[in-house]
Amino acid sequence: MIANIPNQKVWVRKEYLHDGESGHGEFVEGHWVTAKSLPGRAFYFETYLPEYGALYDKLPISAFVSDPEKPELDLGLQDLQFWNCMDYGVTAIYKQFIGSMDFEIFTRSHKIVKGTYLFTLDNYHIHADEIDFSTAEIPSEHKSFNCLELENGQFALYPNNRMRVYDNSLTPKNPKQPDFKVSTEYYQVENGFEYRLGDTDEYFWKTKDGKDK
Repeated sequence: MIANIPNQKVWVRKEYLHDGESGHGEFVEGHWVTAKSLPGRAFYFETYLPEYGALYDKLPISAFVSDPEKPELDLGLQDLQFWNCMDYGVTAIYKQFIGSMDFEIFTRSHKIVKGTYLFTLDNYHIHADEIDFSTAEIPSEHKSFNCLELENGQFALYPNNRMRVYDNSLTPKNPKQPDFKVSTEYYQVENGFEYRLGDTDEYFWKTKDGKDK
């Protein structure tokens, strides 16, 4: 349910620290500590507030800005995280190969916004002995949550199919528009009807057509 995430200095909108009752237009320095995943909700960020020597969690991505000022383009939560969390299981990774490339996201209501990649949160079904009511492991439904620092001064969590990623060396001047279809296949390589090995102890066993494996 909780994953460590890379330290990122942020500014917290103070109204989020006062349950929306006060603090509007004020900002408090913070540093990200963990992210919490609850199915059907936005990701919650636990943040260290050095000015207070305090930890504060359950902050959505909309609570944060990169500078202590209101962005000119001030996106709401639904524009900053496109989908809710999909399961309790969550892991944080850094996609090394694309980490320094140029990113842009396609928001719900403000078209394209450019950003810088920070890390990725990804859901999975954590308890194999419990019924899986989520869609985290269904090919056509699974989404990654790529965390970006946007050029407008906010942060966002976006899936692969709502982003474009450009590299100076690899990407052509006029890249093609993706025309892909959603993956629906469950790929696997074992089939008990093709061959079985329960009655052999040979180390270098062979397939039915006689080819060494």
